Amino acid sequence: MRPTLRTLLVGLLVGALSGAVVGALAGQAAADGTGGSTVISRGVAFDLVNTNDTHLLCLPDGDDYVVEARLIGPRDEVLGRAGSRRINVLVHDAGTGGWFWGMDSPRRYDYARQLARRGETSLVLTRLGYDENGLGSGRDTCLGAQATMLHQVVQHLKSGSYRFTGDVGTTTPHAGHVVVHGHGVGAAVAQLEASTFDDVEGLVLMSWTDTQFTSRAVAEATRQGTTCLSADYASFGETRADYRDLLFASAPARVQRQAARQRNDVPCGDVLSLGAMVTSLTLGTGDIEAPALLLFGDQDVRTRAGAAERQADRFRSSEAVRTRTFSGAGSALPLERSAPRVRREVLSFLTTTRGGRD
Repeated sequence: MRPTLRTLLVGLLVGALSGAVVGALAGQAAADGTGGSTVISRGVAFDLVNTNDTHLLCLPDGDDYVVEARLIGPRDEVLGRAGSRRINVLVHDAGTGGWFWGMDSPRRYDYARQLARRGETSLVLTRLGYDENGLGSGRDTCLGAQATMLHQVVQHLKSGSYRFTGDVGTTTPHAGHVVVHGHGVGAAVAQLEASTFDDVEGLVLMSWTDTQFTSRAVAEATRQGTTCLSADYASFGETRADYRDLLFASAPARVQRQAARQRNDVPCGDVLSLGAMVTSLTLGTGDIEAPALLLFGDQDVRTRAGAAERQADRFRSSEAVRTRTFSGAGSALPLERSAPRVRREVLSFLTTTRGGRD
């Protein structure tokens, strides 16, 4: 990419965010008893195309990829023996990974497993460019492609067109309904998917705002964008201490340390398309029809006070919008001390969506 074009992309990124401030186990199984049901985890794989079918202007490589993920839930549902049920798709933020939804030490912070203990089946998605789904160059994908691939995942779940990565001896489950849970930039990806393709039955969006960014969020996005003038990946937070500060306010120290050890760099294609993502959502969030739950922490250093109410007002076409702001919590709500209250709010919301369980 020519330096002038790179500089332009960074300028668009900074301008969009600054304007907003001024004016988001392959083959391995595990099981535990849950009051008469058994929770299991199985690796799955999806055949996806890294293309961009959204209105967000960015250019991925257009290649085919096998993207690995993990299904976790009650045994019969994971093994496809319970008929067509709801599947929750969990989409992580920049700089984290699929591990964010499955922090297993201590277990109270394992979001996916704790939902499974209440009868919910979830797909823990590791986005292209992260961990087991890494890319040779972080410029090969972008946020428009991330939303398009999320759409492909939703459609594959509904048709059953994906596979177990191990010898499970059964077919993968079909989803009758899909609810997407996103954190940070993952929530923005979920919003873009819903506004573009209108194929999900609900959204759980954590710690993302289209307009209410803090100066700290803008500074971090600017730093990443500057790095991407000459690199394929940028760190999320300049140091581990910065990383922890961007995500946490109340999580136990060992949870923060474990997360920092698993910190991922951010693909520069995602970094350089963040400004266009903000612009696209400014225009598109009002078109989302699915019910939405918007969750925030009042100590999140990346979102401004009052972000929940401002964001809720943007969902003008949604069937229903609920908001909750957790006192003392930072951005990483499933890993903060308020995690049990976060899950209760989510479970309550899920009972109101299509495919909800009483």
